[in-house]
Amino acid sequence: MRKNLKVLIVEDEHLAAEGLKSYVAEIEFLDLVAYCENALEANKILSEQLIDLIFLDIQMPKITGIEFLKSLSKPPMVIFTTAYPNYALQGYELDVIDYLVKPYPFDRFLKAVNKAKDRFVLENSSNQETVQDRELDYFFVKSEQRLEKVVINELCYVEAMENYVIIHTDSQKIISLMTMKSMEEKLPPNHFIRSHKSYIVNISKVESIEGNCLNVKSKQLPISRQNKHEVLNRIIR
Repeated sequence: MRKNLKVLIVEDEHLAAEGLKSYVAEIEFLDLVAYCENALEANKILSEQLIDLIFLDIQMPKITGIEFLKSLSKPPMVIFTTAYPNYALQGYELDVIDYLVKPYPFDRFLKAVNKAKDRFVLENSSNQETVQDRELDYFFVKSEQRLEKVVINELCYVEAMENYVIIHTDSQKIISLMTMKSMEEKLPPNHFIRSHKSYIVNISKVESIEGNCLNVKSKQLPISRQNKHEVLNRIIR
């Protein structure tokens, strides 16, 4: 089971966002995946990336944090961060993890993220056996008019191409109409890592690391700046 929570910050105030980033960086079990300034950007990120926890401001342009959360069919865990305490009741009705009123001290932030971690562990422990079984398994994806079998331990990396993904295996390439987020959910997280918004890599297939690139099957795959620390730690370890 994954130990770290993938985090998205949605905050339109620069100073508040920088403060929140610094708090997140202090917590070992939080990995900041992305930061954005409004709900429309956040919606795009959620369609592309696996996110466990959102720090969500309420008062934002075009659509509020509450309206955005209501629009999600399967939202990740959410901690509201706002200067307005009068939305707390709505937040709890939406089953958010916590409600932080700006400016909040680090100990209050820590209490909120510990609650998120506890829920994450509880919800994922019941699925651990299923994930372990899946690690030794395979899955099917639709490619043109066929269903193609993908053996997980033969998969080298997955590449994003607009609304499609290209699945590179030891022996073939498979093109399928699906999102990177959907693909990431099919793969055992202890063997695969998102090195870049456009690439998911099988850790065991990495042949070498050169600068900001991973060499896999004679192909250089980029490592994003925000993911570099986690990627290198996972691969080298």
